[in-house]
Amino acid sequence: MRRKLFTLAALAALLLVVSPAYAITNGQPDGNGHPNVGGLVNGEQYSDGTWLYCSGTLISPTVFLTAAHCNDGESGVAQVTVTFDPDYVDGDKTYTGTWYADLLYPGNNSDTHDIAVVVFAKPIKGITPARLPAAGSLANLTGAQQFTSVGYGAYEVTNRPGGHQFLYNDVRMVAVGTLNAVNPTWLRISMNPATGNGGTCYGDSGGPNFLGTTGIVASTTITGDAICRSTNDTYRLDTPSARAFLGQFVALP
Repeated sequence: MRRKLFTLAALAALLLVVSPAYAITNGQPDGNGHPNVGGLVNGEQYSDGTWLYCSGTLISPTVFLTAAHCNDGESGVAQVTVTFDPDYVDGDKTYTGTWYADLLYPGNNSDTHDIAVVVFAKPIKGITPARLPAAGSLANLTGAQQFTSVGYGAYEVTNRPGGHQFLYNDVRMVAVGTLNAVNPTWLRISMNPATGNGGTCYGDSGGPNFLGTTGIVASTTITGDAICRSTNDTYRLDTPSARAFLGQFVALP
């Protein structure tokens, strides 16, 4: 199992090695609700086994969508391991594929190109892939639109002596948030528990934000506030740049 908590100081040290990633808070275990959502497995063995550091979604039998910042490996060369187990422990079934990131990553603030895929040599059997949005279909969403965020990682942030602590259990979690704003490449989703929303935190980067209760992945989780209580900043998948990248690997709607 992954280590159960981090202090902010320990997390800062970790981020020198692994790029920031964000996890589900104010949510609940997903169980078999979204079997096409998986986690990236850390390839090194620690005293407590392997653990998950990012999330993602199967979007075709051989293609797993995630965020570019989740891996520093060279596109077309690095091998990345994925699990779809809803409650991962070291030794569970995994799949290994080749990493491909958008070559324009890290881009700039207007478009970070923070998108990547893992391509498997053989189709993943028994899991129905998620759907992608049609071109431009997310541009006119209203403030009432809700999103279902899914991923692995910190399920709770506590404030104890010594600072905030992030609790992990490598369980696939789910939460619902409400749209805050749309811009040309981002969907910003409220995850403020005071307004009944849940959202993402460290460990959910690359994970999906489904459009309402549909099987359509509107966006992928990229970043958010430091203690995971305000806004989930997510990368739109209906834009020309996202579609240009994804179209190299899957058929687009």
